[in-house]
Amino acid sequence: MSQNVIFWPMIAHVALVYGVYVLIAMRRKRAVASGSARVSQFRENQDEPAESLFVRNNLANQFELPVLFHAACLALFATGGVGQAAVWLAWIFALSRYAHTYVHVTSNRIRYRQPIFTLGFLALGVMWVLLAINLLIGG
Repeated sequence: MSQNVIFWPMIAHVALVYGVYVLIAMRRKRAVASGSARVSQFRENQDEPAESLFVRNNLANQFELPVLFHAACLALFATGGVGQAAVWLAWIFALSRYAHTYVHVTSNRIRYRQPIFTLGFLALGVMWVLLAINLLIGG
């Protein structure tokens, strides 16, 4: 297996982040057009309108746990630790972010968001365990 395949789940996550940026821009534009927000509200980002609040919160989430995801992928690549298990786990994490985002920017139901988040959280934790094992065995 090529070590490069670990980059595809990373690219998928980056595509998601760009999509969330587009979504927040659309929701903010709609809020301004409907009169429920003013452009000046976005200058300091302290008074997010209801239409885009969940999207803004989701966008912030994309730079929390996913930072560890990208670091794990790069570390696995750098140490030659990309195997089938790591790639599957990376895809599980990336796809869980898509599902989490969908719930977050629509219904925002914790009942659905939490198990999706937990799945990605655990997949990422196992990726870091794989990295540690790879370092112990290979180093």
